[in-house]
Order: sequence, then structure tokens, then C-alpha cells
Amino acid sequence: MVTIGKCSEALPTLKKNLSHIVDKQLRYRAEMATVRCAMALDDEETAVEALLRLKRESPDDPEALYISAHYFSELGIRASQQLEARASSSFQARKLQAESFESQGRNDEAAAIYHKILEDDPKTPGIHYRLGQIELAKAGDSGSTVEAKKEFQLETEVDPLNASAHFILGELARRANEWDEAILQFSRASKLDVGFSEAYLALGMSFAGSGKFADAVSPLEIYVKMQPDDPAGHYQLAMAYSRVGNKEGAARELALQNKVAKNGQSATDTTQGHSVHP
Repeated sequence: MVTIGKCSEALPTLKKNLSHIVDKQLRYRAEMATVRCAMALDDEETAVEALLRLKRESPDDPEALYISAHYFSELGIRASQQLEARASSSFQARKLQAESFESQGRNDEAAAIYHKILEDDPKTPGIHYRLGQIELAKAGDSGSTVEAKKEFQLETEVDPLNASAHFILGELARRANEWDEAILQFSRASKLDVGFSEAYLALGMSFAGSGKFADAVSPLEIYVKMQPDDPAGHYQLAMAYSRVGNKEGAARELALQNKVAKNGQSATDTTQGHSVHP
């Protein structure tokens, strides 16, 4: 193992020879040493490259995961400190401070910063979205979501490409059984971000809720391909198939729902068993 005091000498050698190391364990140790030395020497680019290789080559290794969590967190802290030191008055620095307040549950302080950012520039993207999240937190499970809805609508005016804002507007509409609005917003979210799997599920459920079962099939089929281990997707697709007369498809999806549900329970039982009997 390379000691930190020797890193200035060792890092160039490690970087030069890493690609030639074939032995898996030796390469693993070399990657670990590269990460530690690069961080010690503030060579962030080399550290990130080594961390990504560790993630790719040793995805389930506990030490590699620990090192990744530790150093990526450290890199995040360094970046935030640099932002504060070099651009403390920027909206990005103030937004980061507000997000920190949010994480601490200090929503009123966060909201005050967000509102000040909007006073300076009403077109700043992402700020109405954060305010909408704060309003949702205030509303809880039973409060009014009127103010939250206003903020998310304003966000889509500032940034029409914000798929998450469209999704939340869709979800608020779906909960109110406003099916046409829900379908509109979920459709926009899925088109803006084709990898947004939850938008396809919600879109299919909204079509089904409005009685348009034939329209529900396609987004639900997309969802189960993207998330094959989610029993809810298979169940919703089974119900849609059933309502359009596809009995074979419905039976297949119900069988898949039961299978993945049992697999999920088995994994939970196994994990619990391991926790009891280390």
C-alpha cells in the first residue's frame, strides 16, 4: 500500500502502469492507491476516473463502494466551497445554500432565498420547482396543494423542458381525478425524458382511470420493459389487457406480477435472515 507521504512520487507511476496490469487483485489495489493519492494531491480528475473504473470493475465490492461514497462526497464539499469562495453572490451559490436549508427542514429560510433569487431574475430555472416542493411539504397528505400547483405551473413557463415539473402537475391532477390534465402532463413528461419510467406508469394509469384502456396499454408496456421487477406495472398492464379483451396477455402479466412479488419477498426475507444471522 502506498503511504500518503509517497504519493507525489507514486501517482505518476500508477497512472502510467495501470492500463498494463492484468491481475485483477493487483489492479484493484493499484486503483485504490490511485484514488487515495489523487485525492491527497488534489488531482480530482484522476481521482474521479479511478473511482469510475472501480465502480465498473468492482461494482459489488464493499470497500470500493465505501471509498466511492466517501470521496464523491468529499468532491461535492470541495466544489461547494469553491462556489462559495469564487461566486458567493451568484444564484447558484444562493440556491445551494437554500437546498442545504431544505435538507435541514428549514423550509422558510430556504423559501426566502428562493424568492430573493426570483426578485433578481424571475426567469431563473429550477427555483419555482424548489418552491413547489416546499409548498407540497407544507401541505402534507391532506392540505391544499393550490400554492404548490401554482409554483410548478410557473416552472413550466420558465423552463418548458422540465419533465419533473410536468410529472408533478400530472400527479396532482391524477389525485384529483382530473384525467385529461393528468394525461396531458404525463405525456409531456414522458416525451421530454424518454427514460422517465414513472411517467409511463402514471400515464397508463391515467388513461385507465379515464376509461381509455386501449390507450393505457402502450405506456404500460413501455413501463414493464423498463421496470420488469415492479409488480405494480404488471398488475396495471394486466388490468388494461383484461379490459380490451386480451385474456392471454392479462393472464401472463398477472403471473409475472405474482412471480416478481414473490421474488421481492424472498429477497427481503433473505436480507432479513442475514441481518439476524451475520
